[in-house]
Amino acid sequence: MDLTPYVDNLRRELAVAAEASGDEARALAERLSAPLESAVRLTLLNVLSAAMGDVTRELAPGSVDVRLRGLDPEFVVTPPPVPEPVREERETVAPVVAAPPAGEADDGTMVRINLRLPAHLKGRAESAAAAEGLSVNAWLVRAVSTSLDGGGRASASGRSRDSGGRGFTGWVR
Repeated sequence: MDLTPYVDNLRRELAVAAEASGDEARALAERLSAPLESAVRLTLLNVLSAAMGDVTRELAPGSVDVRLRGLDPEFVVTPPPVPEPVREERETVAPVVAAPPAGEADDGTMVRINLRLPAHLKGRAESAAAAEGLSVNAWLVRAVSTSLDGGGRASASGRSRDSGGRGFTGWVR
């Protein structure tokens, strides 16, 4: 930023004021012009520096600095870091496993897996399970089963009548 026009304007204003007071005042204004130029430049730098301090507070964590290049100030803007786009961590998709042939019955063998859910999903799963009177484990088993079996919905209780109408199938604790 070139301060020369501002300093030149101050000299002109001082010369106009001195003209109205005579030759002695004009000579004094000419003698004061050089020392006033340094004082004006320093004052303008202080004002710019204070203003950029206010701007920096508003831009935090970005900043604006005032640097002196020769006789003129220069602004250096450091923008705030751009946040990286949120990427969902996705695990690799397991290959689709075909259902066992109709002749093979489920032997009821239980296996254990560890499932890590984001906190907001865990809370929603717990609420949904509680609303249906199920444990979180039973609710998750039903959700996975429903998803893998073509999206059909199991009954609200998670249990279904067997084909003969004589009993129930499902999970028991």
